[in-house]
Amino acid sequence: MPTKKKRLSLFAITMINIIAVDSIRTLPIAAQYGFSLVFYYLLGGLFFLVPSALIAAELGTAWPQTGGLYIWIKEAFGKKCGATIIWLNWVYNLAWYPTIMALIAGISAYLINPALATNKYYMITIILGLFWLATFLNCLGMHLSSWISTAGAIFGTLLPMLFIITLGFIYFFKGRPLAIEMSWGTFFPEKTGIDKLAFFSSILFGLLGLEMAATHAGEMRNPKRDYPKSLFISVIVILLSIIFSSLAISIVVPSHELNLVVGILQAFEIFFAAFNIPYFTYIIAGAIVLGALSAVSTWIIGPTKGIMVASKDRSLPKFLTKQNKAGVPVNALLMQGIIVTILSTFYLFLPSINTAFIFLSIITAQLAMIVYITLFAAGIYLHHKKGEVARSFKVPGGDKGIWAVGLAGITICLFAFMVGFIPPKAALIENILLYESLLVGVMIIISFFPLLFAKISSK
Repeated sequence: MPTKKKRLSLFAITMINIIAVDSIRTLPIAAQYGFSLVFYYLLGGLFFLVPSALIAAELGTAWPQTGGLYIWIKEAFGKKCGATIIWLNWVYNLAWYPTIMALIAGISAYLINPALATNKYYMITIILGLFWLATFLNCLGMHLSSWISTAGAIFGTLLPMLFIITLGFIYFFKGRPLAIEMSWGTFFPEKTGIDKLAFFSSILFGLLGLEMAATHAGEMRNPKRDYPKSLFISVIVILLSIIFSSLAISIVVPSHELNLVVGILQAFEIFFAAFNIPYFTYIIAGAIVLGALSAVSTWIIGPTKGIMVASKDRSLPKFLTKQNKAGVPVNALLMQGIIVTILSTFYLFLPSINTAFIFLSIITAQLAMIVYITLFAAGIYLHHKKGEVARSFKVPGGDKGIWAVGLAGITICLFAFMVGFIPPKAALIENILLYESLLVGVMIIISFFPLLFAKISSK
């Protein structure tokens, strides 16, 4: 029987990579660093972005079956570890939903009445209303086709990023006053700005995604030759787009005035006022909302696939595999909705919208660091212990190569995880013990569930 022809071209896999990573949500967070954001992103690209893509490509072509991360971790460290990691992977995606929904709510408020962007009750109503509506529609079996999702990513993310970069360059070369100093001295992090290091894990989180696209490496015509090329092009495009988009925000919006939820719209508004085209604000806001809604619609069911595989493997409760007539995992979506609702209540109980946004962003990033430390370790382990498994792509450099990229990833993730416990000034939480206790407490509670589920599933 003839094998299925591999059709993914170099251009196709490169576009998948770029769309999977580029995001508007983390740009204002990066802009907090001023010119030193360039240093942080180059560091993250070298030690995290490239290593995660290389290791995921090797694992994805060795174990290409549905389940991805769960299958890889299970092969390396067993079912319990696999279940815990896929659970954390699912939960950090859930903590992401309130932040992307906050972006939609904040931008909508900014157009209607900017004061609403700091109104807790407005924000949580829009966040939960949109999320449960998207969940309900997906339960009916409705979903966006891949081309619609791609269009949303292009018109709602990539084009706004390209637009703000263009405006930033014009603004800069016209000699307009800048809100930051751009020099060799400000390229490196400030010794006195240690509180901003808490955002470093969020910067790395903004570079996630290549590991998902890397699972398509085996579908390329010549993965050994073309995947490294696509990776090189993707990394360059991703870093340039994120760095220059973040810089465009930082040069016009002073750090102390930057709203971490709607910071990109603040920057656009300043640019449009400077160039006398204020009506563009509504157009770009609509595009950003479109991109965010597209991302949510695409991801509502996506992260449940690994959970379903783990449940069918009796690593998580069987009830999570229940599907309705439309083939939708309704119980998993229901649990997902309940967790998102609980996490969204932080917008009510924390001091401000910015505080809640920061807290959820850091929780999301911290859990992601745990997942990726395990992923890098699994890559090293499986390269040595199960090297006989056929792979259409291997990390260049053999044993030395896998150790180099694996340790680079583990090291930077550990660093980001540790500094993530430093409360940033923008969080407006002066009690360090309270901040760290809340952060650690939420992470412990979240991590406890897979252990409980494993016990229940084993009966």
